[in-house]
Amino acid sequence: MTETILEVHNIGVYQAPGQPIITDVNFEVREGDIVILQGKSGAGKSTLLKALAHLTLYEGEIDYRGKTPQSYGIPNYRTRVLYVPQRPSLLPGTPREFLKVVTGFKSHKSQHTLDIHEPIRVGKAWGIEEELWDRNWSNLSGGESQRVALAIAVGMRTAEILLLDGITDLRSGCTNVYHRGELPDAVDEITRQQPQSGRLDHAFTRSK
Repeated sequence: MTETILEVHNIGVYQAPGQPIITDVNFEVREGDIVILQGKSGAGKSTLLKALAHLTLYEGEIDYRGKTPQSYGIPNYRTRVLYVPQRPSLLPGTPREFLKVVTGFKSHKSQHTLDIHEPIRVGKAWGIEEELWDRNWSNLSGGESQRVALAIAVGMRTAEILLLDGITDLRSGCTNVYHRGELPDAVDEITRQQPQSGRLDHAFTRSK
C-alpha cells in the first residue's frame, strides 16, 4: 500500500464571514497519485491549490507526511508542496533572474545544493528554447511561461507535490513532458487528451 503524503480535512476558504469560496473539502494524496480538479471558472480550483500551498488563509487542517505545515516552517513547506501559478507572466524580470533569486532563498539552501542550470536542462529536454529564459515574463506566451515555470519547479528538485494551476495551457507546443521520472508521464496524456474548454488543475506527487 502506498504511503499517504498529503491529508486535507474540512478545508474552507471564505471571501468574508458567511461568504464561502470553497467549503468542507476532504481528500488525501498518496505517492504516485494524480488528483485532477475540474470545474467552471470561479468555482474555487485555484483557491484550493493556494490553500494547499499555504498561500491563502483557510479553515480546516492540512497534514504533509503526518505533520502540519507550521511544523516544517511555512517557507520550507512551500518548497515541498509547490504551487505553479496559472499566470507566471505577472512576475517581474526574466525567468533566469527569477531562478537566481529563488535558489538563494534559505528554505531552498537548507535542503541540498541546488544546481541553477538544472531547470534550464529540464526545459531543453521539453523543447524550451534557452533564449526564452532571458525574455521578460511579460513577453512570453501563456504556454511558454507555464512550461518555463514548470521546468523551474521540477528542476529545483525540492517539491514532492506539484500543484499545477491551469495545466491545459501547456498543450500548446508541449508534446513530450518528461524528466527522469520526476514528473509522471501522465502529464502528457492529460494535456493531449483533455478539451481546451475544460480547464484543469492538478496535484502531482513526485515519483521515487
